[in-house]
Amino acid sequence: MAAIDFTVTHHFDAPARVVWDEMLDWPAHGEWIPATRVEVDPGDPRAVGTTLTGYTGYGPLTLVDRMEITELRWDDGATEAEAAGYCEVEKHGPVLRGQAGFDVIAERGGCRVEWFERVTVPYLPGLLAPIVSKLSAQGFAFGMKRLAKVIAAKADAAVQAG
Repeated sequence: MAAIDFTVTHHFDAPARVVWDEMLDWPAHGEWIPATRVEVDPGDPRAVGTTLTGYTGYGPLTLVDRMEITELRWDDGATEAEAAGYCEVEKHGPVLRGQAGFDVIAERGGCRVEWFERVTVPYLPGLLAPIVSKLSAQGFAFGMKRLAKVIAAKADAAVQAG
């Protein structure tokens, strides 16, 4: 069994609340996480206890990732510059087990997202864990760059429509 553990940090040129809302739009994760789609079970998709399933890959090489939101906090702060949010999910398998989540923290010129994954992968030899952790982190870093482009495009469209 391999323990996969990584954190990816990305700065966004957008307000924390805008990034937070995009990250909690679970079905839209497919727009920015490569080869991924997410289905949310009935209920409030922004509530602790909500269950969702991510599918990453193609055809028979698709990883099924069942999750439950276990922690969800948003604080508008006294000012926009103090806004922050935290989301954590418990991964219930069948392959990935453990925790994942993200912090969205306002900072000068936008916000910072810190995405973490702390999971175990059965049947993956432990000696491969550093390689899989690095590749996974690179995939999420790429996803964060794509999310920044999605947010920028939506902001541009809003200005043009405005």
